[in-house]
Amino acid sequence: MRVEHVDVLIVGAGLSGIDAGYRLQTQCPDLGYAILESRDAIGGTWDLFRYPGIRSDSDMYTLGFPFRPWRGEKSIADGPDILQYIRDTAAEFGIDRRIRFGHKVIDASWSSEDARWTVRASTGQGTVEMSCSFLYLCSGYYSYESGYLPDIPGLQDFAGTVVHPQFWPENLDYEGKRIVVIGSGATAVTLVPALAEKAEHVTMLQRSPTYVMSLPARDPIATRIRRLLPDRVAHRAVRTKNVVANLGFYQFCQRFPSAAKRMLRTLAERRLRGRIPVDPHFSPRYDPWDQRLCVVPDSDLFRTLRAGKAEIVTDRIDTVTEKGVRLESGRELEAEILIPATGLQLVPAGGIEFVVDGERIDLSARFIYRGMMLDGLPNAAMCLGYTNASWTLRADLASLYVCRLLRYMRRNGYRSAVPRYSGDGRTRPLLGLDAGYIHRAEGALPKQGARSPWLMRQNYLLDLPTMRLGRVDESMQFTP
Repeated sequence: MRVEHVDVLIVGAGLSGIDAGYRLQTQCPDLGYAILESRDAIGGTWDLFRYPGIRSDSDMYTLGFPFRPWRGEKSIADGPDILQYIRDTAAEFGIDRRIRFGHKVIDASWSSEDARWTVRASTGQGTVEMSCSFLYLCSGYYSYESGYLPDIPGLQDFAGTVVHPQFWPENLDYEGKRIVVIGSGATAVTLVPALAEKAEHVTMLQRSPTYVMSLPARDPIATRIRRLLPDRVAHRAVRTKNVVANLGFYQFCQRFPSAAKRMLRTLAERRLRGRIPVDPHFSPRYDPWDQRLCVVPDSDLFRTLRAGKAEIVTDRIDTVTEKGVRLESGRELEAEILIPATGLQLVPAGGIEFVVDGERIDLSARFIYRGMMLDGLPNAAMCLGYTNASWTLRADLASLYVCRLLRYMRRNGYRSAVPRYSGDGRTRPLLGLDAGYIHRAEGALPKQGARSPWLMRQNYLLDLPTMRLGRVDESMQFTP
């Protein structure tokens, strides 16, 4: 049976995959590519998550594509608007015509003799095979099939409805209902104000608090710049402003954690206006940006709490009962709907199994090269975004680097390129946040080293010259 071959095979049709398609067809127009998408729609995260209030937690000038200006009114945008932006981008540049929907990649086998990957994908009609010279994984790092659900005592006894935000039912009626949202991260702080608009009462139950900061949904500086400058120039100017501001704030938090704590506490006090105590609900035990900071647009969470439409409770669950949640303090929270906003289930490379010349590859034993390739894995890259900034900032740099590498290989007549680890053996976790969902997956994720090119820096301004202009042959073994 003849196996279809393409030069580059992209896995995933979300933000990263659409960005990769654009970069390939503009930077490497002589190469053919296809995109395999496991679901039946474009958009990735923004098509999967449908819970009320879903929105970006990064500004759209940095989360959006650098080659297609964001024209929406909101800087902190709603999920449906982001999804439409991704779809419109794919259609405008003809990327949507390269997508094979309903293709879930199972495994990929590399042959050094043939210098190509053979990729197997499951479809509604059975298993299909394709081959490619370069494999580019743009499927993110969490499971689309399952969210994380901790062992909550008594959950099976609850007589109401349990809904995980990752699988929100389209017809869920929560109007006039009492709801308990379990969690304190970005999903929880997004859900609570949205649910409170229709629900009788919403309780945000958190075991430990998170830093929450309010930003304007509409960036007034960006609005002025867009009035004065053409679209593309304005987009670039606002993007640069936001990159510098966000990175500056992150560095401030890392270098002066005590001052950052005081600042965030003061801002929370002002938003709560004495109606809700800062302690213990908005006083995390960790330093700012040890975990991802939660952004709320126009203080919507704080306003909802102040208005009494929702409450925040900091306590531990003793057990779930038939009618709600009993806490260790003895208090009982009545509920008709429970929403465990308890996080993601991380999986490396979308759960794909890799085999190189007959040998199965254990990704957890590999070092990551420039935050995107793995030592010992030829002609393959995986797209990872920043944990302290917009995902797309680094995703776009990764795609540009892949294009540079492919052009370099063609100029020099190389068929394969494989990073070879050359560090001193010191290791660091792949994702540098002190978050539960990251700790749970550390044993399965690749490692990073102590210094470049084996260190994944969380700094766009440092990565920009390296990824766009730096050497592509450092620690790289090429084969003609």
